[in-house]
Parts: sequence; C-alpha cells; structure tokens
Amino acid sequence: MRVWIGLLLLPTLAFAEVYRWVDEHGQVHYGQRPQAADAQVVDIRPQVIERDSATQEREQSSQRFFQARREEQAQAAQARRQQQAEEVKACTELRSRLASIPEGRRYYQPTANGERRYYSDEELDAGREQLRSQLSERCK
Repeated sequence: MRVWIGLLLLPTLAFAEVYRWVDEHGQVHYGQRPQAADAQVVDIRPQVIERDSATQEREQSSQRFFQARREEQAQAAQARRQQQAEEVKACTELRSRLASIPEGRRYYQPTANGERRYYSDEELDAGREQLRSQLSERCK
C-alpha cells in the first residue's frame, strides 16, 4: 500500500517548486511554500558527477570481466549440451546393439581367411549382459 502511495506522490514531488526568500533579519530561507511576498522560484538542476579516469577504467575493467564471464558460461552451456547429445547418441547406439541380438539366433564373425567363427550361447549371453551393464551405468 505504501508503494502505491509513493508512486502516486512521485509526479508531484518531481514537479515541486522550491522558493527562496530573505526574512526581516537578512537570513536566507528555502521552502516548498513561499513565506514572503518577494519569494523567488529557484531553478534546481540535478548535479552531474563526472567520473575520473581511474573510476572509468575500473568500470570498463568490470564490464570486460563480466562479459568474459558471460562468454565462459555460454561456452560451458554449449559444451554441456554437446556432451548430453553425445550421451543420448551413445545410449541409443547401445540400445540398438542390444536389440539387434535377439535370443535364439546364431551369430558369427568373419575370420581373416574368410571362414565364419560362430559365437557360443555363453558368449552371446555375456555380450548381452555387457550391453545391459553399460546401459544401466551410462543411461538413466
């Protein structure tokens, strides 16, 4: 509620006038309401603060630091996305390889002299188990 009241009063405060007058004792007074007939409106301008070269250099250094930090974070995020994509690809490959070894089939590997070396049931079971183990470790 206080915020709303402050926001409503803000425009009136921005346009408030300040008066200057001198009393009968010669003292200068300032106020928002004139207390004398000869009160004058004072033109108040915001003070512009110039920064020295050391302050400007510190600000530029901070901006460079934060820009470099943002770039590092962007690169790290890109690397994480790329790593996640590679993990998904590897898991898909493992699932595909496991699915390509159904039960009850005979599999072989060609040898150097062109003959076929058939895998035993134990070797196929070990291969399936190895693929399942890799899937459970790498893919969640």
